[in-house]
Amino acid sequence: MRSLRIVRPASLTGRLGRGLALAASLLVTQAALLPQALAEDDWLRSIPEFALSDQAGVTHALGEYADRDLLVLYVQGVGCPIARIAVPSYREVRAEFESKNVEFMMFNSNIQDNIPRIAREVDEFGIDFTVLKDEGQGLAKALGVERTAEVFVVDPKTREVFYRGPINDKLGYETQKNNASAHYLKDALNTVLAGGKVDMDDVPDSKGCLVAIF
Repeated sequence: MRSLRIVRPASLTGRLGRGLALAASLLVTQAALLPQALAEDDWLRSIPEFALSDQAGVTHALGEYADRDLLVLYVQGVGCPIARIAVPSYREVRAEFESKNVEFMMFNSNIQDNIPRIAREVDEFGIDFTVLKDEGQGLAKALGVERTAEVFVVDPKTREVFYRGPINDKLGYETQKNNASAHYLKDALNTVLAGGKVDMDDVPDSKGCLVAIF
C-alpha cells in the first residue's frame, strides 16, 4: 500500500514560514521587554515591618509611627561626603513638613558601620535625626537601596512606598549648586498629602555613595 504524501503549496508554505517567524520575533521582543517592565514596577517597593536600634541604642518599630500620615527615611552612611552635605536640605524639608504629621528619620545599612561609629558621626556633624542601624540589611534589601542620600516616602500604616529619590538637585558627583532649582522631596510630599501620585518618570536617580548589599 502506497503511503499518502501531502504536498503543501509553495505560497502557503511561505506565508506559514513568515507567520511563524513573526510570532517568534514578537515573543523575543516581549521577553526582552518583560524584565524592564518588571524593573519599573519593582522600583517602588513596600517597606517591611522592622524593629531597629538607633544611635543611642533605642529600638524603633514601624508600628510606632502608625499615627503619622507619612514617614520619610533617608539613607545615611558614615564617612560619605554627599550624605553629610545633604543633611541641611533634609532638615529644611523636615522644618516645613513635620507639622503636617510627617515623621523624618534616617537609616544606615552599611556593613562596616556599627552603632558606635554612627553615634560618633552624628555627634561630629550635628545630625539631629534618629538614625536606625539596619542590621542584616533587611530594610535596604526590601526597599532596593543602592546609594546613600536617597529618601523614601512611605505610609507607615499600609507600608506603601510613594516616592524614592533625591531630596533636590543641589548635589552631584564632584559638583554642588548653591541653590536648588528642583525640590523633588518637597514636591512629592505635597503631592502625596494632597492625595495625588508622584510621577517617578520626572525624578532622576539619587547621587550618593554606593551601599554594598550582601
